[in-house]
Amino acid sequence: MAPTSVVIVNFNAGALLSEAVASVLASTVPVEVIVVDNGSSDDSLRRLREAAGRDPRVRILENRENRGFARAGNQGLALATGDFLLLLNPDARVEPDTIARVREALVARPEAGMAGALVLNPDGTEQEGCRRALPTPARAFVRAFGLGRLFRGGSLRDYSLSDLPLPPGPVPVDAISGAFMLVRRSALQEVGPLDDGYFLHCEDLDWCFRFGRAGRTILFVPEARVVHHKGSCGRDRPLFVEWHLHRGMLRFYRKFFLSEYPRPLYWLVTVGVGLRFAARAVLTLLLRTFARRGHA
Repeated sequence: MAPTSVVIVNFNAGALLSEAVASVLASTVPVEVIVVDNGSSDDSLRRLREAAGRDPRVRILENRENRGFARAGNQGLALATGDFLLLLNPDARVEPDTIARVREALVARPEAGMAGALVLNPDGTEQEGCRRALPTPARAFVRAFGLGRLFRGGSLRDYSLSDLPLPPGPVPVDAISGAFMLVRRSALQEVGPLDDGYFLHCEDLDWCFRFGRAGRTILFVPEARVVHHKGSCGRDRPLFVEWHLHRGMLRFYRKFFLSEYPRPLYWLVTVGVGLRFAARAVLTLLLRTFARRGHA
């Protein structure tokens, strides 16, 4: 069996990076690991070199600055040699059989181009975004105003599917979590790499949307598990992360929905995204202020 190429984009993941790589190296299938570092200022690379630097399966590529997730991910994908390529977050940990199970699901479905695992929070609960419908303007509106929670069980739903029972086996979905995305090389060659116009966030949704448009099924494989310490790499720069999240949302809607919906709707989406960012920014600043006072 040819190795599965695992691409990990790192930025200040600390000890979690070494844990992620160690979990991949313990997989039951052959792997190669390509770590692309985006100018980290912490000790994550030192820790990795001490733990796995002599392992011939591990390759480290260092960028001098933060090039963004999509651009760095594409660097790693370009170096990968496997027929199956996995994008894995540096704060995610796979089980020994995770990659094998997801790979088997792809092999069994020749029309499938991408597959994801059951992504769990550290407390064992399913992480939101693990399986999703595409965030159309209508679903985004329901999500933004919490209408799905107000009318739980009704016809109003946002794009998250994590409140539904787990299926008994692999099922098609519109989108999976960017923390774990296994793609078939032949499908990657059809669809193309990540859109590096996104700096951070929404590049995974963009990729899923393009896979779907190319006629490639995306699978959610519930029997394969990943633990994801979400937000670990951006904990010290919450406003930076929020800015690029909302910027990515606007790029996504502009790219895929601007020509399909009335222009005034896009203006409403833009205003809504702006207001959401402002609210999140204020909340973030307040929480940081209270935290500092609490430590004073």
